[in-house]
Amino acid sequence: MANSPQWLSADQLRAWRGLSLMHLQLQARLGRHLADFGLSYQDYLVLATLSDQVDGRRRVVELSDELGWEKSRLSHHITRMCERGLVAKAPCPSDQRGIYVMLTSEGRDILRRAAPGHADDVQRYFFRRLSDQQVLTLASITDEVLAGLSERPD
Repeated sequence: MANSPQWLSADQLRAWRGLSLMHLQLQARLGRHLADFGLSYQDYLVLATLSDQVDGRRRVVELSDELGWEKSRLSHHITRMCERGLVAKAPCPSDQRGIYVMLTSEGRDILRRAAPGHADDVQRYFFRRLSDQQVLTLASITDEVLAGLSERPD
């Protein structure tokens, strides 16, 4: 006989539903500003992650791990971003199967113009509603959950 599911308690259900709705609504709200620059929220995540690198590039597998996206999803998304001139792909010299994704000057320019408004929106819709202690607690929670998600399943 299969194990019966472990249902969520009322508090867990409230927290989980709230987190899910918050995430969806924040992405939609943050995406509105980014759309003014021709970017989706996912485009912004890719560009911002690449811009964090000194040389503006990452291997696809590293970018996939950092964003938590399946490689096929990232590959399709990168192809669309390449078509729009935001990023470029190049072979990895040390690994014939490896591919680098690189921030283009156009991608960097759009990111530079979109980032200030995006940061303002993140402050307005999220951080201004939290105390310093809540931010520290949230950081601890996300660190713990992300660490667990990075572990290999049994």
